[in-house]
Amino acid sequence: MERRNFLKQTVTGAAGAFILPTIVPSSVMGKNAPSNKINIGQIGCGRIARDHDMPGTLRHEVARMIAVCDLDKNRLADGKKLVEDYYKKKTGQDNYVNVKMYDDYKDMLLNKDIDAVIISTPDHWHAQPAIEAALAGKHVYVQKPTSLTVTEGRIMADIVKEKGIILQVGTQQRSSTQFRVAAELVRNGRIGRLHTVKIGLPGDPSGPEAAEMPVPKGFNYDMWLGETPYVPYTEIGVHPQVGYGRPGWLRREQFGAGMITGWGQHHYDSAAWGMNTEYTGPISIQAVAEFPKSGLWDVHGDFMAKAEYANGISMYTSGGYPNGIRYEGTEGWIFVSRGDYVASASDPVSKARSAKALDASDPKILSSVIGENEIHLYKSDEQHGNWLECILTKKEPISPAEIGHRACTICLITHIAMKLNRKLRWNPGTERFEHDDEANAMLSRPERFPYGISNIKRK
Repeated sequence: MERRNFLKQTVTGAAGAFILPTIVPSSVMGKNAPSNKINIGQIGCGRIARDHDMPGTLRHEVARMIAVCDLDKNRLADGKKLVEDYYKKKTGQDNYVNVKMYDDYKDMLLNKDIDAVIISTPDHWHAQPAIEAALAGKHVYVQKPTSLTVTEGRIMADIVKEKGIILQVGTQQRSSTQFRVAAELVRNGRIGRLHTVKIGLPGDPSGPEAAEMPVPKGFNYDMWLGETPYVPYTEIGVHPQVGYGRPGWLRREQFGAGMITGWGQHHYDSAAWGMNTEYTGPISIQAVAEFPKSGLWDVHGDFMAKAEYANGISMYTSGGYPNGIRYEGTEGWIFVSRGDYVASASDPVSKARSAKALDASDPKILSSVIGENEIHLYKSDEQHGNWLECILTKKEPISPAEIGHRACTICLITHIAMKLNRKLRWNPGTERFEHDDEANAMLSRPERFPYGISNIKRK
C-alpha cells in the first residue's frame, strides 16, 4: 500500500470519521515538528480565540500549541495560561509545554519550530498576517471575515495558492451537518429549480459617545490600529480590559463593516454551497441600510439587500428574516440555521429565532436520500480538525482561501451598496464594478504606514 493512501485511511478512518493518529512520521510533518505534532502558534488571544479557536484545536491529539501572541500583555498572559493549564489537566504534567509568548506576530513567524498559525484577531488584522504567514511557509487558520477589503482578499487568496499552504477560513457552518444536508438537497433538485434565497442577518445597535482614555499599560495600541487611521483610544471602541465580552471594535466601521461581514460571511458562504456559486459572485447588488447619526459605534443597523446572479437566482438579505438561510424553489423550500449552536457565549442572536436547525415545506424533502450517483458535498465533522487533517494529507480544506474570499467579497460589495444606496453592476470575473469609478474606489482603503499589505516585504 502506498504511504499516502495509508495515511489518508489512518486519518479518515474506515467509516469516514475523523481520527487523527497520535504519531505521524516526521517526513509528513516536516523537519520543524518536534514530537511529531503540528506545532501551532496562536495569533490573538481574545474572545473568539478562547471560546472557539483554541479549544477547537487543542482537542485534536495531533495539534501542539507552543506559542501565543497578543498586543495586550494581560491577554497574552491569559493565553499562555489557558494552553498550559489545558495540557497540565490532560497530561498531569506541570511542564508538558512551556508556551512561548510574542508581542509581535512577525517574530512568531520567524520561529522555525512553528508549522501553522491560527489568526483570531480583529477583522482589520486578518489578511496581512495570513499573507505573511503564507510567505513564511506556515499553514493558516484565519477567522472570518477573510479581509477588510476586496483588494487585500484577492491578494491573500492568490499568495496562498502560489505558496501551496493549507489555509482554512473559520466559516465553521460548513462543518455543521445541517448546512451540508440543506445544500445537498438543493443541489440535487429536491425543491425543484432554485430561484430565490433569503438570508436572515441582524444589524447592530448604535452606541454612546465615548471620551478619549489613556492607553492601558502593556497594550500596543498603535499596532492594534494597524493599517487604519489613528484615532484616540477608548475602551468601548476596542475590547474590555476585564473579561472577554463582545468587543466594541466589532461595531466600528474603521475595523470592519458590522454584521454584514461579522456573520454575513458565514451565511453567504453556506448559501453559495447550495447555489453552486462558490467560485463566482453576483452580477448586481443593491442595498438600503440605517446608519447611526451619532455615537462611537457606526456600523449598519437594519438593512435590506438584493443580489442577482447570472444563473437566475435572486438572493435577499435582511434582519427581518429569521437568522439563517431559506432556499426557495419551484417545488418547495428548505430553511437551515445554526439551531442551538453558538461559537461564543456573547453571540448576538436570539436562540428562539434560530432554534430549528433544518426545516422544509414538506418533511419528506428532509428524509430524501441522496443517491450514489447524485451530488455529494464535502463532509467535515469539525472545522479545526479538518484543517489539521488537510495539513497532513495536503488535500484542500472544506473552507479554502478562494471560497472564503468570494464569500467575503459579497459582504464587502453589499456594504459598498449600503453606502452608495443605488444598484451596482458587479463583474465576478474581474472583481470590479462596471462603469463605476466611485464604487471601485471603495474596493480598497488607504493604509497607514508601516502597516497594511502594500508594506509587506517579499523576499
